[in-house]
Amino acid sequence: MSIARLPLPAAPRRSTTSAPRPRAPYTPVDVVDMDLARPHEFRPPGGHGSVRPRAPVLALVRRQGHPLGLVAAAGGADSPADLWLALADAATRQPHADGAPDRRPASGERSFATPPASVIVATHNRPEMLRQCLDTLLRTEYPWFEVIVVDNAPADDATARLVLGSYRHRLRYLREPRPGLAHAHNRGLAAARGHIAAFTDDDTLVDPHWLPALVEGFARDPGTTCVTGLIVPAELRTAAQNALERHGQFAKGYEFRTFSLRHPPDDPLFPFTAGRFGSGTNMAFRVDALRALGGFDPATGVGTPAHGGDDLLAFFRVLAAGQTLAYQPDAVVWHRHRRTRDALDGQAFGYGAGLGAYLTAALVHEPRMLPALLRALPRGVLLALTRTHDRMAEDTVWSRRLALLELRGLLYGPFGYLRSRRLNGAGGGPD
Repeated sequence: MSIARLPLPAAPRRSTTSAPRPRAPYTPVDVVDMDLARPHEFRPPGGHGSVRPRAPVLALVRRQGHPLGLVAAAGGADSPADLWLALADAATRQPHADGAPDRRPASGERSFATPPASVIVATHNRPEMLRQCLDTLLRTEYPWFEVIVVDNAPADDATARLVLGSYRHRLRYLREPRPGLAHAHNRGLAAARGHIAAFTDDDTLVDPHWLPALVEGFARDPGTTCVTGLIVPAELRTAAQNALERHGQFAKGYEFRTFSLRHPPDDPLFPFTAGRFGSGTNMAFRVDALRALGGFDPATGVGTPAHGGDDLLAFFRVLAAGQTLAYQPDAVVWHRHRRTRDALDGQAFGYGAGLGAYLTAALVHEPRMLPALLRALPRGVLLALTRTHDRMAEDTVWSRRLALLELRGLLYGPFGYLRSRRLNGAGGGPD
């Protein structure tokens, strides 16, 4: 099977923005998973079976399970084997690639405790996408876990029929009539039987080692209350998906890191830069600790006037409580970005609105942090404006459009959160 040749350099290159720049007309990119310990083998996102990709390709390259980075190949390889070798060579030439250890013990040889876990998947009117997510979840390599599907304000019974039909006796189904991701997550949290609650969305494909990697993140330090993981694109079939991957910067790096007020990073905006810590589509908490914090604020989240911010607020409150948050890149989920321009526009606005809502909610929940926020605010505003200016200066219409939408969302976010609190009643506190 030959690789499509493009008039670009033969050697693949590390993509600093996770995906090739969109061109007109857009050429779909094959997204694959490869491990240096399995020569010449490409796996699809989610890790089930094998594939034979054609360039252009975006590969998550690993060594014995540990991600080294995302590497893009535009063309030039004569065969899939040559493509694999070229991608492997590009990945191993990245800084620190030679020293990246395998942080996850092999299955059956784990050196850390494996407490019972609950995986909570909130869904809203996407049964077919949910089916694909659940199929990957049920291949998770972990001794004891349950999967709880929370059907959030459904328009019909399609999700109920799917879960109670195809997955009967393997999953738990709950219905949450109040719209909003935080409501759905709180419903799942209240029902969780595990000691660890892991959250992902219905538009993801989960790596088989996702759950053990998250739990290992807790095992490193008993003071760790929250662990987040690596998010990479599951497909780049459309220009909109490619633009969101470049704009969103979902991947937070490939090295294990911890965050706490006791040992703050060299960041003048810490701990308000919650987006650096991870995302709600790949996060886990100690159940008792999250319940003690009151769960998620239902005035935040997708499906509310706030449009988001529930995950960022939870991360912030963990840190404000003096606890530790860890980022574990071995815990991989593959996110299926929106395919159309209209959906992408709404998502970009929602990201900005969620950030503005989160910052407002942070002061509502932790007013003692106001002096720290006021000290950080001038630098934060400057960085936000600089980031928007840089994106506006890029040579793609997509970048400029998404930057403006995100900025508009950021300005709207505080009003959206206050409106959501009124709609939730009683000040919009946790369920």
